[in-house]
Amino acid sequence: MSKHEQSSSGYPIYRHGPRTKDFELAAGDDEAIARIEQHIEAHIGKVEFVYHELISDLVHIDIFVVAPTSERNYYTLVTCGMSNLPMTVPEGAESFKYAELMICLPPAWPLSEEAFKDENHYWPIRCLKQLARFPHEYDTWLFAEHSIPNGDPAEPYASNTELSGIMLTVPMTVEDPESFFTLTFSEDKSVHFFSLLPLYKEEMELKVSQGAEALYPKLEKAGINEILNPTRKNVCKKKFWRF
Repeated sequence: MSKHEQSSSGYPIYRHGPRTKDFELAAGDDEAIARIEQHIEAHIGKVEFVYHELISDLVHIDIFVVAPTSERNYYTLVTCGMSNLPMTVPEGAESFKYAELMICLPPAWPLSEEAFKDENHYWPIRCLKQLARFPHEYDTWLFAEHSIPNGDPAEPYASNTELSGIMLTVPMTVEDPESFFTLTFSEDKSVHFFSLLPLYKEEMELKVSQGAEALYPKLEKAGINEILNPTRKNVCKKKFWRF
């Protein structure tokens, strides 16, 4: 991994090679599971079901699922287990060692075991699980406005989308984002919840070259948040005029 590359916007670029850590069997933390479930139900809604991980490496990652309602007409998926271990944070970011991730899916999104055999349906769940484990695999961290491409070079996640990267954001779909963002376990441990916002290649390029502050206004103008639309508008797609 190189820590010496910088984007034109001045932010560091980390390139991760093949994982060097051996498989390490992990189990869930019952207390943490209960606390995170209570936090989700207090701020989002009742947890309808949980995708339990059967065999876990480094950390045990479950996914809590809140079903659509008339007020929140989309699924909300939240990881539980990423925060079982601290991330390797830079100096000055010690209060952000612990995190969990979330994403929202349209109400018609197939979530059955059979549906997950098709990557067109499974890729958002795969992203949650992979990114939740990622900091522990590579001794790094994830934080708001960090972006992670799907490969190098980045490729679309599945055949039903051209989205090819993820940016972390503070959750936008919860009623009280500030209260939901932080769950305090103890004086030494606060868990922060980040949303996954899938991006197109061109959006990733703008974010890397000019910073997230250049991308946010375009996303906001188009009404884009963490509710996934695999065929949404690309806010950085160049228009070609024919005469």
